[in-house]
Amino acid sequence: MSTRYPFTAVVGMDDLRLSLLLNAVSPAVGGVLVRGEKGTAKSTAVRALAELLPEVPVIAGCRFSCAPEAPDHSCPDGPHEDAPGASRPARMVELPVGASEDRLVGALDIERALAEGVKAFEPGLLAAAHRGILYVDEVNLLSDHLIDHLLDAAAMGASHVEREGVSVRHAARFLLVGTMNPEEGELRPQLLDRFGLTVEVAASRDPEQRVEVVRRRLAFEDDPVDFAARWAGEEAALRDRVVAARALLPQVTLGDAVLLQIAATCAAFEVDGMRADIVMARTATALAAWAGRTGVTSEDVRQAALLALPHRRRRSPFDAPGLDEDKLDETLEQFKGDDEDPEPDGPGDGGPGGGGPDGGGVPPQGEGPAPRDVPAPDDLPASGGQPAPAPGPGERAAVQAAEPFRTKVLSVPGLGEGAAGRRSRARTEHGRTTGSTRPRGALTKLHLAATVRAAAPHQRARGRSGPGLVVRRDDLRQATREGREGNLVLFAVDASGSMAARQRMSAVKGAVLSLLLDAYQRRDKVGLVTFRGRDAEVALPPTSSVDAAAARLEELPTGGRTPLSAGLLKAHEVLRVERLRDPSRRPLLVVVTDGRATGGADPVGLAARAARLHAAEGTAAVVVDCESGPVRLGLAGTLARELGGTAVTLDELRADSIAGLVRDVQAAGQTSRRAA
Repeated sequence: MSTRYPFTAVVGMDDLRLSLLLNAVSPAVGGVLVRGEKGTAKSTAVRALAELLPEVPVIAGCRFSCAPEAPDHSCPDGPHEDAPGASRPARMVELPVGASEDRLVGALDIERALAEGVKAFEPGLLAAAHRGILYVDEVNLLSDHLIDHLLDAAAMGASHVEREGVSVRHAARFLLVGTMNPEEGELRPQLLDRFGLTVEVAASRDPEQRVEVVRRRLAFEDDPVDFAARWAGEEAALRDRVVAARALLPQVTLGDAVLLQIAATCAAFEVDGMRADIVMARTATALAAWAGRTGVTSEDVRQAALLALPHRRRRSPFDAPGLDEDKLDETLEQFKGDDEDPEPDGPGDGGPGGGGPDGGGVPPQGEGPAPRDVPAPDDLPASGGQPAPAPGPGERAAVQAAEPFRTKVLSVPGLGEGAAGRRSRARTEHGRTTGSTRPRGALTKLHLAATVRAAAPHQRARGRSGPGLVVRRDDLRQATREGREGNLVLFAVDASGSMAARQRMSAVKGAVLSLLLDAYQRRDKVGLVTFRGRDAEVALPPTSSVDAAAARLEELPTGGRTPLSAGLLKAHEVLRVERLRDPSRRPLLVVVTDGRATGGADPVGLAARAARLHAAEGTAAVVVDCESGPVRLGLAGTLARELGGTAVTLDELRADSIAGLVRDVQAAGQTSRRAA
């Protein structure tokens, strides 16, 4: 008996359970993205789903789970003529965030391929997930190259592995389920669109329901086998309902009126492409089958829209996912056909869980009452539940940021070895080949020319007699490649009285917002330090969530003195801690100020000494000069020289600006070294 937490024992979270079950009924829906705060049982519900899936018929001994009735002709373990069939439970394969490319797609034995001419292939996680579930926890933290492989496999239903002319292909069709905490960063739009459905989950605010969650979890941890046995009946009933809905699915029809509603809804909400229309149609069909009907109703279309459209309406990482339900209802009513004739509800039309009268797998004794209304995302403060700071004495309320724009590229000089990204030069697994080295561990990227050069002098000694090259392990050479890395972009923003003019601060916030958007696109981590009044504070510790930084920036009040040295010292402390946590990720300090410093004795001298601390550690820096007016003191330029960086004005920061030369941090670093 399984010791996984039972699916029907999950309390609440109706949308999550319904989305998972719809994908179990119709895998063509395209998977589920689960967004929510930590500790909300996202992973528990996903892992429990595998127990509800029916067994998978496979060819015995095939590592790629070929179906006996339709084996894959390109299967590396084939051909499968007259191979015996078998069955096994549906698999749920987990993809770790730190997995290597070989672990995901599989690995070719290059040494045997060169020396023996055979395709020795070790399957990866994509092969293991074929005809099952591929689960990615913290999917928003996946490396770009792994995301690219997921996109390719999800689009084509197959995985291709190619190394130095040796190619292997195998089927890879799976239900993709990802979970993420939006506070840790958003997904690339391309991957976001690959998920058929998305749901938002949050912990219940109802004390009684929270008590029931704790009670069940403690009971499960005390005796998992006994707890699972108590829910075995509900699990079996729900499993039977999934099988019945799968059998009914081919009989469900989509009328022209329903298709018109789907198309009109997608058009009304201006979603990109046609994938949303297709996903909505498949979801509405699965909803009808789940309810035991062969006809799709307007309510099915409405529910499908709420699950399939919110994540497809995002135009930038700063847009919150969501759907205007009033607009949705108006659109459905406007395009409602006269020929709609919904069938009577089937016996299973009670809700997503189906395990009890409430449809949620909750026992009929009243355990786990429905949650009270939870504030909608728009009702919560933008800073993750923390109220916006009230303006202090001499401070002005926050002003709205100007429209963001495309910025020039700011990069860190030198060659790094940090996480894959799109900002600065780095040694990476992907990119252009720049040389070769002896492999450390398994060979992943063969440098063919270097390998041949290493093996050639030893052919006579190795007794070579035929046309083939005699290759040994010591001859193999790993290709060294150069690509781009993501950096830690730390913003130090001056919010003092000298910056407090409404139009000026709006332009400054717009510039920082533009840089944040650039950091999102280049896969950077970001942090935010602000200084005003008497001190500086870390408004946002380094994170991958640029929308969180944008929210903190938006609510920032201005006014008071200009403690420039405090801001630089606070930034220095943040970078010192981050170097210990992630030494391979190189920092880029962006100071947004007019260069003025006030407060205390010799504020300008203190700021200069604080700036030289950053310069001594080689921190790449750029100063965004916010000084305005006909008379300019040039203090931001002086600060940039002390930092060993460069200064750019707000106008010069624009990528399409023609004011001045194109500047970047790398050029400034070279100038600083020449001056030294």
